[in-house]
Amino acid sequence: MGKTYERIDGRLRAFIEAQPLFFTATAPLAGDGTVNLSPKGLTGSFAVVDERTVAYLDFAGSTSETVAHLRENGRITLMWCAFQGPPNIVRIHGRGEPVFRDDPRWAELMGHFDGIEPEPHGLRAIIVVHAELVRDSCGYAVPFMSYDEDRDLHGKRFAREDDASLSAYFAKKEHIATSIDGLPGLPLPLPPLPRPGE
Repeated sequence: MGKTYERIDGRLRAFIEAQPLFFTATAPLAGDGTVNLSPKGLTGSFAVVDERTVAYLDFAGSTSETVAHLRENGRITLMWCAFQGPPNIVRIHGRGEPVFRDDPRWAELMGHFDGIEPEPHGLRAIIVVHAELVRDSCGYAVPFMSYDEDRDLHGKRFAREDDASLSAYFAKKEHIATSIDGLPGLPLPLPPLPRPGE
């Protein structure tokens, strides 16, 4: 039923790039720590960088659990499900890192995301994942569901913020600078968002 792949290419790449939704899972090293599972969407915010590397844009939210866990231990799993067409589930198990706005790699990585305007969404980091294990499985029990369109609420909400007000918003949130389990999360205040060409 399941198969292991050495790289992300061909049919596998086409499948994950076509999905409007994927999930990320991370956890702290502590055995009693909080496991985090997050849905990710917004068309254009995910990219296959190369055959063993993927990345996605980490937008404003009410916590930064993924960032905190990756800063501590780097472990992450991404999962895509086929809600339409033939059944399929693909997982990428690997090591991830948050690339922050002041990282010299920022501009090059942003070149992979020309299908989305990041500014209205309060972009705070780019999550880069290096695949260590790529597998698929049948997905026979995943239901059929239809994708209509992306919600526009996230962009409408965070388009009102500039760098300073976004940092102030994050500072008020309990689990942005520090995770639920007390790990370092998003470094604040945010560096200015680099403009294209910077």
